[in-house]
Amino acid sequence: MSSTALILILTISIITDLRSRKIFNVVTLPAILVALIFHSFTSGFQGLSFSGLGFLVGLGLLLIPFLLGGIGAGDVKLLAAIGAWKGMMFVLYTGLLAGVVGGFIALLILLKRKQLGFTLKNMVFSFVYLKGAKGSLQFTSDTQSVSIPYAIPIAVGAFLTLLREIYI
Repeated sequence: MSSTALILILTISIITDLRSRKIFNVVTLPAILVALIFHSFTSGFQGLSFSGLGFLVGLGLLLIPFLLGGIGAGDVKLLAAIGAWKGMMFVLYTGLLAGVVGGFIALLILLKRKQLGFTLKNMVFSFVYLKGAKGSLQFTSDTQSVSIPYAIPIAVGAFLTLLREIYI
């Protein structure tokens, strides 16, 4: 049941993020609530703890990037929903894999647009002067802006974690 719900939530989130660059509360908030209720009814307090801890870890993984303006609130709530459905360890693996996949996608885009050098210099300058870049994973030069719909790396991370769960 939880894997089916997760796949449905991720599919809807990918579609809406690609179409409108948003992950809607109407998807994530009920997903979190239903996960907490489901795990409570099926496993009692232990299920609520499992789901609640997963929710908090999922929320915490992207909270700092969100506060720094590097990621959207929908992405944070999507990862929290994944944690609520699948638990702490699942969402930790998902978050780690999503970061790797998102970084790889960003690297490919920057290489294709020949902006890697500019972006690395900009990042170093930002870190040296403690200035955070605003926007949802945006790498800007004078002429172009690139942003990544982060539901895709999150979903790939979750699907890879599901495969890991099945085969290990």
